[in-house]
Amino acid sequence: MSSILYKKEKVVSGIELQHKRFVARELSKNLIMFHDPKSPAAEAYRTLRTNVGFANIDNEIKTIAVTSPEPSDGKSTTACNFAISLAQIDKKVLLVECDLRKPKLHRYFGIGNDVGLTHIIADMIFDDQPVMNFVKKIPDIENLSILTAGFTPPNPSEMLSSQKFKNFLDLLKEEFDIIVIDTPPVAQLTDAAIVSKITDGVLLVIASGKTNAQAAISAKQSLLNADANILGVVLTKIDKRSGSYYNYYNYSSYEE
Repeated sequence: MSSILYKKEKVVSGIELQHKRFVARELSKNLIMFHDPKSPAAEAYRTLRTNVGFANIDNEIKTIAVTSPEPSDGKSTTACNFAISLAQIDKKVLLVECDLRKPKLHRYFGIGNDVGLTHIIADMIFDDQPVMNFVKKIPDIENLSILTAGFTPPNPSEMLSSQKFKNFLDLLKEEFDIIVIDTPPVAQLTDAAIVSKITDGVLLVIASGKTNAQAAISAKQSLLNADANILGVVLTKIDKRSGSYYNYYNYSSYEE
């Protein structure tokens, strides 16, 4: 395996970054748990939170990957709202951007992507700066922090499969109650399967009436091949006319 490629440059100091965290921001309207916590969709996320809590009674779940077969299935929206739902029950939550090719979490929360995961894995932060300085808190949402993607690397899969990433994830486990990881679509890229293999569980997001059936089957098989612990399937974009109480979001446990 070739070494990780990057341009060796040190990034801004923790003090400069801290100043940037508190500029005015606008949270995306997709964050239903923040903007409309009494809606049926928000209730569905709380149901998802409860079901995941009972998924593995004997083993604590601290790291959860969220993926989907295809783009636009709603995985990032699901990851964000699921993370907020956990933060609302006083869990110390970290939402990590692991879609290193097309990151978008920073846009959901109106924060910068100046420094993030790739900078840390590639040792591009000042040696005297604790990595936790580069985790960005969301003042609008208590208990929630975000680790953005950082620069776009030439080799995302290699970065995510590196021992440095595994070690960093172990470090984060000591700092947070639960870590939610947004990954790329699993049917198209290996990144999600790589990440899911080292997490405690994975949620597969499928868009009702839109996700290609073969892509969904391929996504499931890719996760199984990686020995991922599939916690369940989140069904998004349910037609309002269906009369479903959950409106746009539903959840079902996974059974092989």
